Amino acid sequence: MSLIQTRDLSLSYGRQIVLRDVNFNIDRGEIVTIVGPNGSGKSSLLRALIGALRPAGGTVVRANGLKVGYVPQKLAIDSTLPLTVRRFLNLPRRQNRTQVASALARAGVADLANRQMAGLSGGQFQRVLLARALLGEPDILILDEATQGLDQPGAASFYRQIEEVRRDLGLAVVMVSHDLHVVMAASDRVLCLNGHVCCEGAPEIVADAPEYRALFGTGTQGALALYRHDHDHHHHHDHDHVHDHDAPAKAEA
Repeated sequence: MSLIQTRDLSLSYGRQIVLRDVNFNIDRGEIVTIVGPNGSGKSSLLRALIGALRPAGGTVVRANGLKVGYVPQKLAIDSTLPLTVRRFLNLPRRQNRTQVASALARAGVADLANRQMAGLSGGQFQRVLLARALLGEPDILILDEATQGLDQPGAASFYRQIEEVRRDLGLAVVMVSHDLHVVMAASDRVLCLNGHVCCEGAPEIVADAPEYRALFGTGTQGALALYRHDHDHHHHHDHDHVHDHDAPAKAEA
């Protein structure tokens, strides 16, 4: 049984259908990335998967007792508020100290428990949000543009952390992202949306698909090889990164 499955799912805002006929499923241990231009229905699909948006047609089936960890795009925290990382993770309800320590370690920020939230870098902040999502021991982790605002090495490093979490905990991961190159390399499967599913499959297959190239150009292939090379050597060639000028730059509302 899949963790989540959609059957002929259509989603609308008001009368306008934003996504139609999506058949999608995700199994334990898989990393699936959703890409597509602005307004293509990516965030809507995530909201439907977590139950925050009711289908206009079709169904979303979730495994019984499914636990979802959600990492938002960003979270505004009042910078004048004295709030340590540990305290933040204890909102809205107190967590077991060991679990907090373990979630921070899994997110790669074991040493930040006593730091002020307001003083964290973008990358550290996202990792704390990841730790927060891991506290509930989820079966599936859902990330909406979680690296928005991080530079490319920062994003690559965050995705490596996600791969590590997947390897250690065996959970499934669904992410929406604009970091095409990095994300293509970190995924088992890519779903490319443009109001419907225009292509789906392993990253190499999707990167070659005419529908994908029509949306994003052809920069990804070289970057895919580069990322895998980076990945093996665990260091970054910043100046080598290929930038897709066609790639959308802004997040969806």
